[in-house]
Amino acid sequence: MPYMTDGKRDYKRQNAKQDSKPSARAARGANVKMNRALVKAGRGAKGDGKDAGHIRAHSKGGSDTLANTRLLEPSTNRSFSRNADSSMKSEKSRKGK
Repeated sequence: MPYMTDGKRDYKRQNAKQDSKPSARAARGANVKMNRALVKAGRGAKGDGKDAGHIRAHSKGGSDTLANTRLLEPSTNRSFSRNADSSMKSEKSRKGK
């Protein structure tokens, strides 16, 4: 895990080096806006703890529209792994269904 020393997480260092950067703040803001839009559209509930995720990834030509988003469990949304050809493993497994 990043920013670990002696088995303890250094939150101050993580905030200074990563979390407070303008790009990270912008990404969090965009995620909050998308979550609010999904709740307003009736596709989620406030405080459900889910993340807004793309149905078709940006790297595969997906957009930031409401139609291309869905709410997922954080562990599912953050655990995509890639194959040797850079495609997502979860996408390949869904194609065969």
